[in-house]
Amino acid sequence: MIWLILIAALVLGPQAQQAANEATKTEAPSAVKTDSALPAAKPVSAEANASALNAKLLTITRIYIEDFGSEPSAKQIQAMVVNTISESKRFIITENKEKADAILKGTAMEKTTQEFHSYKDKAAALSGRGAVAADDSSSGTETINEARVAVRLVAADGDVIWSTTQESRGAKYKGASADAADKVVKRLMSDLERLQANAAASNKPK
Repeated sequence: MIWLILIAALVLGPQAQQAANEATKTEAPSAVKTDSALPAAKPVSAEANASALNAKLLTITRIYIEDFGSEPSAKQIQAMVVNTISESKRFIITENKEKADAILKGTAMEKTTQEFHSYKDKAAALSGRGAVAADDSSSGTETINEARVAVRLVAADGDVIWSTTQESRGAKYKGASADAADKVVKRLMSDLERLQANAAASNKPK
């Protein structure tokens, strides 16, 4: 169609040429809306992320606990954590990973070191010639047991919903491993109680 108009313009003269030019003009494409014209998405705040993870933590009922390591001390600490969580009755410990709401993963270690201590005390001794300074020196080696446990609770969708690291050199009636394992569970229960209290307060009618 266009080429017929052009041929006619050549034959009929300037007026037809002008008509041909008008016919061959194409409409300029309309401006395409860019993303800049759209409202910018608001970034997710740290508070919102924390709130979502805390909400998941409160729904956990059944936990599977993975090995904390191959060392005898790591296995011992893991057994202590399992026993303490089980005694709390807050969670069900399962050995069926597929049925767990979350998995407790971690590492544990206990090491023994020797610390050398030296003590020196000067005392004045009286003699017939006057006061004489006397040195009273002593030294000894102390055995130090240190335990360290780092754990994280992972939800079924892969999100890490809780974590803690605890260290201990032993308590009054507990060894280092038992004390570190106890600290892990106490921290978990303490965080849960705080979250439950906050949830109850927010749901309380005003």
